Amino acid sequence: MAARSLRHAALFCAAALSLSLVADPTPAQIVVYDPTNFSQNVLTAARELQQVNNQVQSLANEAQMLTNQARNLASLPLSTLNQLQTTIQKTQSLLAQAQHIAFDVQQIESAFSTTYGSASSSGSSSALFATAQTRWRNSVAAFEDSLKVQAGVVGNISSNGSAMSSLTSASQTATGALQAAQAGNQLLALQSQQLSDLVAVVAAKSRADALEQSRLTATESQGQEQYRRFSTRSGYQPGNVTMFHGN
Repeated sequence: MAARSLRHAALFCAAALSLSLVADPTPAQIVVYDPTNFSQNVLTAARELQQVNNQVQSLANEAQMLTNQARNLASLPLSTLNQLQTTIQKTQSLLAQAQHIAFDVQQIESAFSTTYGSASSSGSSSALFATAQTRWRNSVAAFEDSLKVQAGVVGNISSNGSAMSSLTSASQTATGALQAAQAGNQLLALQSQQLSDLVAVVAAKSRADALEQSRLTATESQGQEQYRRFSTRSGYQPGNVTMFHGN
């Protein structure tokens, strides 16, 4: 309907122009209006505008995708790794301070081949007494070392609790996948540090218990040797002894 009206308007304009040309002999430029061509041009412009809109939307989607990628790749602003490493180093330092017999296979082998072995039948009594004193000092030192390690681990509880609270908060407020993963990894590192503290306590306590049990075993062997020497001493005759005489 609109196209037909436009066509009628065009014919009317053309007729008016023809009359004016006849009345006025002066040459003039004739403007020809083609409604069909005009409609096609409008449709073409509309299609091009839609394509531009589609391109704009595509660019906006790509920009949002890049924003999301940047958010997912953003690093966690919090790091407790240095704190955990410092805590582990403190515990390792306490273990390294083990007195007399350290956590060393060669030292242990050497001590058990001499100090904790069977009592020598050729050594002097003073040598037996000195060896017994050495074993006693080793046991006391081992228990002291164990208490130091336990105290150090207990001291780590406060800092570990603070680190756990910070990491949990950072994990819950993470803006991207990388931040969440890094928070989770640091929580796992904290758990590993706590397990290492537990291993240190068990190792120190087990060392003290093992040395004390070895001391008792070696003392029994030494007691048997001392009794043998006493019973085989020249001039000794075992017999009955009366402590008190009745009236």
